[in-house]
Amino acid sequence: MPRRGEYRKSFPAPKPRAPEPGRIGIREVIAAEANGDKAVVSIDPQSFTCTTVAAELADEWLELMTSATFSLGLVRGYRRTVVAFCEHVDATVPRAAKASLALGDPDMHFAVTEWLRLLPSHYKTGSREPGWSAGRLRSLIARRIEHPDRKVAGHLNGWVKGALGLRRGQTEELDEFTRADKQKLVRAAWADRLATEARIRSGRALAESGTDPAEDGWFVPANLLWAIFHGAWSCEEIAERLPRWADMPASLHDLLPADTPTNVGKRRLLRYLVRQLYPHNLDLHSYRILLMAATGRASEEVSALNEDDVEFGPRSVMIDFSKGRAHAEMRQAFSVQNTDAVLHPSKPRLDAAEIIKGLLGLTRPLAERAGITPVPLFLKGAISTYSLTIRPFDGCMQEATLVDWMADHDVSVSGLVDIRRLRKSGKVEKAIAFKGRVSDIADDHSVETFHGHYAHGTTLRVIAGNVITAAQRRWFDQALNGPVVLSREAEHSLQEPGAAAALGLSAEDVERLRAGQLDMGVSGCKNPFESPYGRPGQLCPVAPTRCLECRNAFVLPSNLPQLLLFAAHLEQLQLRLSPAHFHALWGQSRVNVRAAIAARTDAEIALARQQIADEGLTLQLPLASHVEFDS
Repeated sequence: MPRRGEYRKSFPAPKPRAPEPGRIGIREVIAAEANGDKAVVSIDPQSFTCTTVAAELADEWLELMTSATFSLGLVRGYRRTVVAFCEHVDATVPRAAKASLALGDPDMHFAVTEWLRLLPSHYKTGSREPGWSAGRLRSLIARRIEHPDRKVAGHLNGWVKGALGLRRGQTEELDEFTRADKQKLVRAAWADRLATEARIRSGRALAESGTDPAEDGWFVPANLLWAIFHGAWSCEEIAERLPRWADMPASLHDLLPADTPTNVGKRRLLRYLVRQLYPHNLDLHSYRILLMAATGRASEEVSALNEDDVEFGPRSVMIDFSKGRAHAEMRQAFSVQNTDAVLHPSKPRLDAAEIIKGLLGLTRPLAERAGITPVPLFLKGAISTYSLTIRPFDGCMQEATLVDWMADHDVSVSGLVDIRRLRKSGKVEKAIAFKGRVSDIADDHSVETFHGHYAHGTTLRVIAGNVITAAQRRWFDQALNGPVVLSREAEHSLQEPGAAAALGLSAEDVERLRAGQLDMGVSGCKNPFESPYGRPGQLCPVAPTRCLECRNAFVLPSNLPQLLLFAAHLEQLQLRLSPAHFHALWGQSRVNVRAAIAARTDAEIALARQQIADEGLTLQLPLASHVEFDS
């Protein structure tokens, strides 16, 4: 065996290693969650067969999301669009590995149109998500087209400039809470607010009575509260110094239910102690409900307030509201109620200033501890594992949503549980207060927004229906409440007991009608001084031209000749006036006079015509009426 250094043949020189195929890097975007935590959203183009297309769209997504502050939901929405389109390209496009937006083969325009055609089938009918997804993809491709160094081939440029190719879809608008449901919510929120403030006030007072647990003992609740409230010991340090839940003394065991599991006992103890000092996410639901009911503003406007947005005055409070989705800011004043009048009110007092002051008193220590300025109104303290976390209010927090809050307080409402319905209830009340003046109702958004999102509410539809019904009833009653036509038999039956009273007549009225003392020409009148067309006590100003439309009129058999003459006058008047004008003025009178004549027999009508011819009767109208008839 050759020794070292005795090799006669040198080793072959190593061949250069073939370069590895270039891996396309992962694109990452950091976005903020609703509670303030940071979340990383990423796209890995290498996970698709069409790596080039995925990388091109991922680049545009990364640049768009980092160009401004976008919500986590929007960042994830764009990512879903990129992933869905790339999966479609992998599944349907031949030679997907060679696909690129810059190449004409494979045709990406055809891939886009096919994706748009199939997109609605993945969602329920009427969903808006297909339109949103198509719009996101078009935004990304449009950004790439605008870049001078990034080529986009084919007909994608025309699609970007033209129609989207999908309907926007529609949404089912939420209905407002009923008045009873809103009252239940407000009452429960008011009671919860009082309980929360009493709990924290008692917990902080107990904390002030405690001392350092390192000196006075770790098993005294007041000492633990003192350590947490004053920041002398962190919750992690307290957890390290406490024994297992099973070994804890009764002074701490009694703070939690007896059935508390051993493995989570210490964590729940810390959670209990923190809730004695600071508001929890569940506690803040009541303040949101009360502030929304007091101000009529949307949930996101109320929960985003901080102390700089509020300016207290002697008799009012000025609040600056910001609505991010509408890019609108508005200052509004709310009057301060007299809190000295009633010490223990029987119902919730929706005083925005008082509610805000109470909420600031709860959250200010949390903000100072976390170094947050200005102090947010909605700030919570909670235990994550064994650490105290200070975060903004999260209406969608797991196990601490509005649904959970309502279940804890035994509140049930009809329909979907959604805080947006409370805002719509306020808009409906505002619409009623302003009697439907949209310019005053839509003072915090556009008129189009009111018509599209608020005017459809059940309460407003019922009110509108009642108005229409009342108007129709008025005209219907006016048409039906005409004269009473009496035949000869009915005229004789007026002497029977109760017959006259049923018609609203007295015995004296019956005698006056028969004697002709109340004869107005075409009819008799129950009381000419109580005409619906004149003031009380005034002699009827429209007799006899409107007698056939009056509820006081009684058409007797003796009035038949004048009825025939009046009918003839109306027929002549119809020839002189336009149809619309005649119908508006005399249409109901003609209907009534024809009905009154039709109630007579042919013999009675023939006898009345003979009487007109023999006696030379003419229509008895006042001189002023002839001016209108002859014009």
